[in-house]
Amino acid sequence: MHRGTQEGAMASRLLHRLRHALAGDGPGEAAASPEAEQFPESSELEDDDAEGLSSRLSGTLSFTSAEDDEDDEDEDEDDAEAGPDPLPLGDGTSGEDAERSPPPDGQRGSQLLARQLQDFWKKSRNTLTPQRLLFEVTSANVVKDPPSKYVLYTLAVIGPGPPDCQPAQISRRYSDFERLHRNLQRQFRGPMAAISFPRKRLRRNFTAETIARRSRAFEQFLGHLQAVPELRHAPDLQDFFVLPELRRAQSLTCTGLYREALALWATAWQLQAQLGTPSGPDRPLLTLAGLAVCHQELEDPGEARACCEKALQLLGDKSLHPLLAPFLEAHVRLSWRLGLDKRQSEARLQALQEAGLTPTPPPSLKELLIKEVLD
Repeated sequence: MHRGTQEGAMASRLLHRLRHALAGDGPGEAAASPEAEQFPESSELEDDDAEGLSSRLSGTLSFTSAEDDEDDEDEDEDDAEAGPDPLPLGDGTSGEDAERSPPPDGQRGSQLLARQLQDFWKKSRNTLTPQRLLFEVTSANVVKDPPSKYVLYTLAVIGPGPPDCQPAQISRRYSDFERLHRNLQRQFRGPMAAISFPRKRLRRNFTAETIARRSRAFEQFLGHLQAVPELRHAPDLQDFFVLPELRRAQSLTCTGLYREALALWATAWQLQAQLGTPSGPDRPLLTLAGLAVCHQELEDPGEARACCEKALQLLGDKSLHPLLAPFLEAHVRLSWRLGLDKRQSEARLQALQEAGLTPTPPPSLKELLIKEVLD
């Protein structure tokens, strides 16, 4: 296929999906048409049109694969044996152990995709009101971790925000998507009845064609979930996007890898802002604590103080919250270091100590971050 045809096909597909994601005349819920609610576009791994699939394999999605791998090693069965939660602290789900060897054209295609999507958001933000997020699998890597072998999908989460904001990126495997689908089916039988999910395969899970089609099915699956308000705000969907990043960030922070942890805390914060509904009552505060600790350890007191101020705004007058005194103490110390006004935070912290609501000195943000159990 000629390069011009490839780019045209890709652009046509992107515009089609973006226009569906950007529907409505104003803020609030999208007014879904009866046709849209029936989800006519199936998420099953059925045959795509040749041009769409060819375009997808030629640059929009980059991946490593085992085209001729015909053994009985099955990523889905390996996932099933891994237990109910294969994403423990520091398990490497961010893809560090993946065997990455995507072709240069695929890398360029992924970068081009992100630029195209962001350009479209910039041009349309004054004329269209974004109603839901857009998802794009930008790469897929075959991970060999004996005895397991699976595909790790990198997913770009694109939504409303500052014009220069880059899409948040997360990495998930088939078992993560399947667990989300299974949990939502148990809780929301009615709404989930109309939403398809890519079925398991016994063989050829690592071919280019399977990876490409499954990637598109995952995009459609998440898009369908976002289209239903009842599902969009489900705690399990929030956990799918945020919890693995929070766990990995916490693990890296506890081991002193602050720069690596900072990127994950920032991704988790961006995802929570895009999702619109807090994924847990204390997760935004925990995320800000992680950001503040990493910025402070990386000698960026200004950013650390800004995170503390944002957390104090979220806390308001919750004098009994366990994170209030640590944030006040950090804010006082950082303000003193920067030569900024600390009197209000200092007085508030002193009042908590005199009332016996917090010890003197209070626990640090890092101490609470290490003790926090994320479940």
